[in-house]
Amino acid sequence: MSLAALGLTEAAAGIRDGRFSSVELVADCLKRIDEVDREVEAWAFLDREHAMRQALAADDHRKQGKATGPLHGVPVGIKDIFDTGDMPTEFGSDLWTGRTPRRDAAAVARLRAAGAVILGKTVTTEYAYYNPGKTRNPHNPDHTPGGSSSGSAAAVAALMAPGAIGSQTNGSVIRPAAFCGVVGFKPTHGLIPRSGALELSRTLDHVGVFGRSVEDVALLAEILVGFDQEDPDTRPVACPPFSTVAASEPPLPPRFAFARSPVWGQAEPVTRDAFAELVEALGDASNEVELGPSFDKVVDMHRIIMEVDMAHNLRRDYQRGGDRLSTRLRQAIERGRTHLAVDYCNALAGIAPLNQALDHIFDEFDAVLTPAAPGEAPGIETTGNPIFCTLWTYLGVPAISLPLMSSETGLPLGVQLVGRRGNDARLLRTAHWLVRTIGWTGRGTRRKVPSAGAKSAPGAERRKVR
Repeated sequence: MSLAALGLTEAAAGIRDGRFSSVELVADCLKRIDEVDREVEAWAFLDREHAMRQALAADDHRKQGKATGPLHGVPVGIKDIFDTGDMPTEFGSDLWTGRTPRRDAAAVARLRAAGAVILGKTVTTEYAYYNPGKTRNPHNPDHTPGGSSSGSAAAVAALMAPGAIGSQTNGSVIRPAAFCGVVGFKPTHGLIPRSGALELSRTLDHVGVFGRSVEDVALLAEILVGFDQEDPDTRPVACPPFSTVAASEPPLPPRFAFARSPVWGQAEPVTRDAFAELVEALGDASNEVELGPSFDKVVDMHRIIMEVDMAHNLRRDYQRGGDRLSTRLRQAIERGRTHLAVDYCNALAGIAPLNQALDHIFDEFDAVLTPAAPGEAPGIETTGNPIFCTLWTYLGVPAISLPLMSSETGLPLGVQLVGRRGNDARLLRTAHWLVRTIGWTGRGTRRKVPSAGAKSAPGAERRKVR
């Protein structure tokens, strides 16, 4: 088997155990890039010689008996909104062509400290918004890979890199992970520092990760989590043992709250059918919950926050080069300049009470089960609709997309699991259990799930959260 096909955890273990070198692994990834990237176009910047120099240095470091990190010698892709002191960072915009920062973003610095080889910069949509970049879906080039972390998801799916980082302000990790058929994990808001990355919205911006398994994203996230004095939303707390907890057996079989959410009407027939199969397969492990009218305005509140914050944070680019921005981005900035301050404040104030409204669901269930996207990846003229991610991004809760299903056309369909804010490790453990139990079975979930233990309480078949 090609080394490029290894997952992040497997690759790290192989180098650590001496079964192969970083040079061999990076060379295999570069060979794979040469084979497939002409069609996928996942990379915004790639210097093969620089990647190999990093790999050589990693191998020399290990040969000298020096301490190694958890990702020693493993190549990782970086979304082109994160500053890299040795590579350009251009935000997917012509306005920033050739920009090379003086230092790494916090997330990149932590990857380097863990021993990772920074393979290159992956394509982002323009300013991590909706205007598609050049990347195509590895499963079918006539379809979108999603956005805005297009290149990161596609690079992992096409076996060009075992792992990558991205960002999410609406659906930019979960949606491309679903469309490309990889695992995408968006931790709780503020767990991973965003300093040195393009800021669209302090309230909504999250750093996310891509891998080929739950173990992979748990390892990546664990390395990135932590306090950073330059990101005011991070806190000085102990590093959560994501990898250990994710790989552990739950004390009781998990239970899932199937939430159609207020946007269920936008789910395509293929998604409705697939989730009907999944819920049936889960049996007593799943109950349907209904999110009440207090959640109905979330999409509007998210949009107000995002547009106002973008109008502020991108104001200089708009003033000096507004005519070179895409129409959709320019219109979003212009709408953001017109929203009332009271509406913006009300949108911010709605986050805490809605998280509290979900508490009793998470007291009973381990995760909320919901689609990652309305359906399979649409055509390349769009990045797809993030509507099934909007609520969870607004609330700042952890979410993960799992490639458990596919459509009749062979395109992936993602299953999104959502956890209580701050309970990221438990969500990863639950996701790992679901993957092991359901597995990848082609179209839908035809493999039945063993009994999940406790039966539903009387009257629990459909819950309502107001």
